[in-house]
Amino acid sequence: MIKKNICLSLILLFITFQGTSSYAIELDETTRTVQLEESGKTIILTPEQVKRGKRLFNNSCASCHNGGITKTNPNIGLELESLNLATPARDNINSLINYMKEPTSYDGATSIAELHPSIKSAEIFPKMRNLTDEDLFAIAGHILVQPKVAAEKWGGGKIYY
Repeated sequence: MIKKNICLSLILLFITFQGTSSYAIELDETTRTVQLEESGKTIILTPEQVKRGKRLFNNSCASCHNGGITKTNPNIGLELESLNLATPARDNINSLINYMKEPTSYDGATSIAELHPSIKSAEIFPKMRNLTDEDLFAIAGHILVQPKVAAEKWGGGKIYY
């Protein structure tokens, strides 16, 4: 009888953990709070937006930006310092969405839409074709939450990845 109860308890425990997404659920509101626009206004992402952003980022962006690095230019990652130093700064949701729609060089002087996946160049980069503004919002949220979750590993380049 004791063996049977232990087995049932283990099965229930397994089912309970199997059915939850610890990533989005464990993040508190402070962690899910990100800058919305240049003015400093913030927004709290829902756990669903965080989970969706991670999935979409992994599907559409991670081949070049796994772990927040930039494979084509290891000097510029997706950590907040690099995003903040770009022109225009890309350290908020709206500016990241603008970048994903129409990317420019780090100094903002030149369009790089033919080189970097974007909505503008969706005919060249098929993964961008079906992304909605809501999808771009979720991806931008994921990029801004990761420095809080992964700390120095996000954008850490060869040191961590």
